[in-house]
Amino acid sequence: MDINTRPGESHPLGATVYPEGVNFCLFSKHATIVELLLFEESNAPQPSYVLVLERQTNCTHYYWHIFVFGLTAGQVYAYRVHGPFEPENGHRFDANKVLLDPYGKAIVGSSIYNRSAAFQPGNNCAQALRNVVINNNNYDWEDDHPLRIPYSQSIIYEMHVRGFTRHPNSGVEPDKQGTYAGLIKKIPYLKSLGITAVELLPVHYFDSEDARSGLTNYWGYSTINFFTPHRIYSSDKSSLGPLNEFRDMVKALHKAGIEVILDVVFNHTAEGDELGPTLCFRGIDNATYYILEADNLAHYKNYSGCGNTFRGNHPIVARLILDSLRYWVSEMHVDGFRFDLASILTRDASGTPIKDRQGLDLLWVVESDPVLAGTKLIAEAWDAAGLYDVGRFVELADWFAEWNGPFRDDIRRFVKGDLGMVPSLAARIIGSPDIYHRIDMDTNRSINFITCHDGFSLNDLVSYNEKHNEANGENNYDGCDNNFSWNCGVEGETDDSKINALRLQQIKNFLTILFLSQGTPMILMGDEVSRTCKGNNNVYCQDNELSWFDWDDVDRQFHLWCFVRKLIHFTQGLELFRQERRLEVAYINLHHPQISWHGTKLKHPDWSYHSRCLAFSVRHPDVDEHLHVMLNAYWKSLEFELPVLEHGYCWHRIIDTALPLSESFCKLDAPYPVKTNSYHVQGRASVVLMVKPSL
Repeated sequence: MDINTRPGESHPLGATVYPEGVNFCLFSKHATIVELLLFEESNAPQPSYVLVLERQTNCTHYYWHIFVFGLTAGQVYAYRVHGPFEPENGHRFDANKVLLDPYGKAIVGSSIYNRSAAFQPGNNCAQALRNVVINNNNYDWEDDHPLRIPYSQSIIYEMHVRGFTRHPNSGVEPDKQGTYAGLIKKIPYLKSLGITAVELLPVHYFDSEDARSGLTNYWGYSTINFFTPHRIYSSDKSSLGPLNEFRDMVKALHKAGIEVILDVVFNHTAEGDELGPTLCFRGIDNATYYILEADNLAHYKNYSGCGNTFRGNHPIVARLILDSLRYWVSEMHVDGFRFDLASILTRDASGTPIKDRQGLDLLWVVESDPVLAGTKLIAEAWDAAGLYDVGRFVELADWFAEWNGPFRDDIRRFVKGDLGMVPSLAARIIGSPDIYHRIDMDTNRSINFITCHDGFSLNDLVSYNEKHNEANGENNYDGCDNNFSWNCGVEGETDDSKINALRLQQIKNFLTILFLSQGTPMILMGDEVSRTCKGNNNVYCQDNELSWFDWDDVDRQFHLWCFVRKLIHFTQGLELFRQERRLEVAYINLHHPQISWHGTKLKHPDWSYHSRCLAFSVRHPDVDEHLHVMLNAYWKSLEFELPVLEHGYCWHRIIDTALPLSESFCKLDAPYPVKTNSYHVQGRASVVLMVKPSL
């Protein structure tokens, strides 16, 4: 066909469909020539047309653009960008490399892609990914709208799209296992459990080849493009299939009352360090998109631990990040984002930590954007270079929540039996006031968790003292060494019934504390059925049964699944756990929700270094809710005094983690009455009592 063009416009960035054709626009400050490559089909080894964009006619300021008449949605395209290859000056242009559009909305070519070809000298066109022009106006959302579930009513389930249904026993059709469509099939499972939001490990298109030889980048923290859903997670293999299947998934989850939160990686990309491949940003304008070493521009600052650091507070990069977030909210209808290594976004364009609120340009832009208003914005408030900002995002940004890392570590240490943990335990239970100081803060913006994708699963936390990552091919050096885990007496799997019973008891202890603490609880996929990764605490490269959800566990651990389900429904059904302000510590009957601390003796909590127990009463006078909780991390049983109640009421047992699983959680319509003034709490056990009328 004949190609007719005009210079085009400098906005919007990316490929935009109009009735007469498509406008293409790409930013590059230091390029000398840009080539637009047009392909007849997704896997074509060479382009059918190469359109050369000249600075004199096709460049406005730093924006390269061209309008091509007659093109429509579905057109496959990519770029080559010419410019200086001067690493010492920060420039790494290579006109032999085919590059993705940073604003591309769909990617094809995965079947021919070869990461090694993007490293090596020479033309990699026949082995390169490329983009597809899309038109988002053709999808029927069926009146879908954001759910806007408050944090105070949220239960977050961190999950991996592929791992959730990839196992052959998932019950999902083989062609849909490990896909967005497969996840749709399991929505009733999530709904029954009580989940209100799924937090999906990265679904931005990533480089699955970015792993050691013979392994796969399974987790997806190796982004290639920030606008495109990952193709391998789609059962629809057409060029636009991943977009439509992802949107089908979001729409189906919303119909079930479940929000969708994306784990987004704006701290680094798949292009690695100075020895890495040229896929997109490096070849378009390396000095703009990455933070380089000031005294050696040929090297990258590596605050991410993955070879490079995305330059989030550069105006061009910040706009890209904001545009990506806006796109996923407005066009893909997602409900929120979890920002991986978010502390990197508090570094300026040179990598220096920004100390004051006024300097946080990107965060201010994100939290003040009207399109993002009401979305969940969750920070992992640390980075790989030592910044640890837990408490800072919530203090400085009105909309941000945070992963509460101290909650994870302190609860692990208390349940394990470490000394000196009772004061920290109390702080975590009431929303971490030692970390979050703002009086006006919604205490539920502390995202509380015991486990997440990064580290041991809950089963492995009580089954292993040490990590066992040999399968990753890094001599067990990878993964975190500070797990605060305890194997209960034997390393790994065992047939010892006493040890297995203790492990289940510890799991119940962790879950009970998690859901009875102020903040928003998050659980890891499979923890509700004691999923194991065989002691591997860094399964980022294990796309196999070591990482997948084993659906036989639902039957094997049915009573544990029921315990988790009951715990979620119990806490979510009480106004006590829907408070948006921190509970006040008090020992008298005030007219608002309150908490009071105790030890084995009433009103005498033991805050000493050697203490391993804590009790507390929580009550909401307005709705007549009153609980008493006793936590004993000591290995021997302890007798706890119970608060005296008004005539006609008595304590009823709801939870006792020392009892067999099938008996640990009483039916709420038939709780077990406690007719004494004290309760004998077994060693390493948690007990929850609730005030009910006397029988």
